Amino acid sequence: MSRREKVAFYLAVETPAGRVVNLIITGLVLLSSIIFVVETYTIPPKVMLTLKAIETLILICFSVEYILRLWCAERKIKYLFSIYSLIDLVVILPFFLGIIDVSFILVFRWLRILHMMRFITSKNWLGIINQEDGVILARIFFTLFAIIFIYSGFIYQIEHAVNAEAFRTFFDAVYFSIVTMTTVGFGDITPISEGGRWMTLFMILTGIALIPWQVGDLIKQLVKTANHVEMPCPGCGLYFHDADAKFCKRCGTKIEKF
Repeated sequence: MSRREKVAFYLAVETPAGRVVNLIITGLVLLSSIIFVVETYTIPPKVMLTLKAIETLILICFSVEYILRLWCAERKIKYLFSIYSLIDLVVILPFFLGIIDVSFILVFRWLRILHMMRFITSKNWLGIINQEDGVILARIFFTLFAIIFIYSGFIYQIEHAVNAEAFRTFFDAVYFSIVTMTTVGFGDITPISEGGRWMTLFMILTGIALIPWQVGDLIKQLVKTANHVEMPCPGCGLYFHDADAKFCKRCGTKIEKF
């Protein structure tokens, strides 16, 4: 096995080593997101410097991961324009652009949470969820979380500069996003800038477009699962199979019917 094949093995989500690596990356994504939220509050300068140092280390890890995945890709051009590569690029690009003081692009740092999409699309998500309906349900919750988190970040950075009394912290933006998406609309916090209003419209349209589509997938999967019977695979442990199945659909092992 070549060095590139070994690295590709350790990065693959389906392998035990890959699950550990991707679990670590997921933890770094969550830690990075928490740091961004904390930075919207008033904190001591020493704490801010510590958070900046941690954030820089996390971004270096993301950059190394992106370079390694690109190096391991057999078709590099195709990988560069794949959805996962573009997400990774959006994750690390603000960091490098920030070095040359293009501060406006830092608004895209909130898209970093999309880095987790790579792991939730796997049918064996980090070794924790191994049923297709469970993966779809996890994607629905993640989609809701991502929409609220990302658009709250956008709205906060746009509105805080012109409407700091209403959007004082990230929590104020989250509160506004949830109230808006649930159509409660208390009206106690509203965006006053054109950019903030556009972000609100995009947030609503994104939720309308993505959530019903994924719920539809979940319903279809639940109907499909209802036609399955309990026949555990001795090879990989997949528990449910079609009633007329003779071999495991995941690993191909012959199934003994009870």
